[in-house]
Amino acid sequence: MPSARRAVLVILDGLRRDLVNAEQTPHLAALARSATWFANHQSVFPSVTRVCSATIATGCHPRRHELAGNTMVLREDGRLVLHDAGHPDFLQHKRRVTGHSLAAPTLAERLAGHGGAVIFSNVSPGAAYAHDPDGHGHVYHRAGSFGPGRNPVPDHDALHIGPDINGDRAMTERFVNEILEERKPALAVLWLGHPDTTQHIAALGSPQHRAALFEADRHAGMVIRCVGRLRSNGEDVLLLVGSDHGHQTVTGTIDIGFKLVAAGLKDDSTSHDVVVAPNGTAALIYLSTEAWSRVDAIAAYLDGQPWIDRIIVAGERDSAGHGRQDGLAIAVAMRTDDAANAHGVPGLGLIAQPSNGKDAGIGFGQHGGLGAREQAPFLIAEGAGFKAREVHRAPTSLLEIAPTIVAHLGIATDGMDGRALQTLNNSNRGDEYEPVT
Repeated sequence: MPSARRAVLVILDGLRRDLVNAEQTPHLAALARSATWFANHQSVFPSVTRVCSATIATGCHPRRHELAGNTMVLREDGRLVLHDAGHPDFLQHKRRVTGHSLAAPTLAERLAGHGGAVIFSNVSPGAAYAHDPDGHGHVYHRAGSFGPGRNPVPDHDALHIGPDINGDRAMTERFVNEILEERKPALAVLWLGHPDTTQHIAALGSPQHRAALFEADRHAGMVIRCVGRLRSNGEDVLLLVGSDHGHQTVTGTIDIGFKLVAAGLKDDSTSHDVVVAPNGTAALIYLSTEAWSRVDAIAAYLDGQPWIDRIIVAGERDSAGHGRQDGLAIAVAMRTDDAANAHGVPGLGLIAQPSNGKDAGIGFGQHGGLGAREQAPFLIAEGAGFKAREVHRAPTSLLEIAPTIVAHLGIATDGMDGRALQTLNNSNRGDEYEPVT
């Protein structure tokens, strides 16, 4: 008798589509040639990991799941408070403040009675826990591992790794041997921290970066081979391998709060009337109730600045998926261009000045905005509903991953903003792998 269907999702954080090739990522390139390659796959906005994680986990836009950025504001006792959403306890704090951690159900919640979900992640704790903040399945992370009810797992079962490449390797080995081969949940997610972690501290195209790409690809290859073994034993496994966003090279920083103070649109550098939440090559601007009358003036000021590519007014039709929760008024995509860095890797951009004294990382990789390279993650699908050696050129995005998984598992996709990729018509098919150049 055929076994129950399963889904495996592997995310190589920050790996942009044009860097998938036979030289640097041979395992991914081989899979792309033999499976379905999505040639116009896109991230969300801001294109930062915590937002991407919540979007992949829910299949919903940020306005629906309400995790707006890597840094974001909550309205607490009538005051705008800036938070780092990567903190291990952020989503638990958000639940206490707003009544929910995420405002849309996750895959872990949907699958709680249908084979369950296990997530292994080596990115920030906040991004990892966004996959299951309410404890419907299992989430393993170096900051703490939790089972159903969000109860900590025994120490011998916890994920004791570091954030480096060796940590990714140890996590992948355990994921393959224990989760895929033995525990066999309906959904198994492996979210690798690299190449993203390396790209934030090394120049794109540098030897250090190229080594990280090769190692991340090797880890993906371990999962690809394991899935092949499972299928040879008669298991029906959907394999999705991709990334959440790309990277561009940082060329400079802009202190948006300082600019607004100088323009007379924010009271002072520490005031809570206007709060700027930096998100790499993007920023979110929040207004207090008393300052809301300034929204048009702030938008007009920002629209004329040479360091901005685009401003997006929250709640409007073209809001890039953002509502006005907690005073979110305007989102900013910083200026980018497609010139190359010193190593010949195209894609440059300004960033919003980081908060809390964080290093700006001039010359290194960053993301968050709407630049062509940071908005170009990759996605490969192999399994039921997907053809071999096909290039799908119609636009897709992170929103499609969750509905694709639940459709494979026979679960309803109601309430999601994305569509199951198995159902999409590819009117412009190709017959071989064609990486973006």
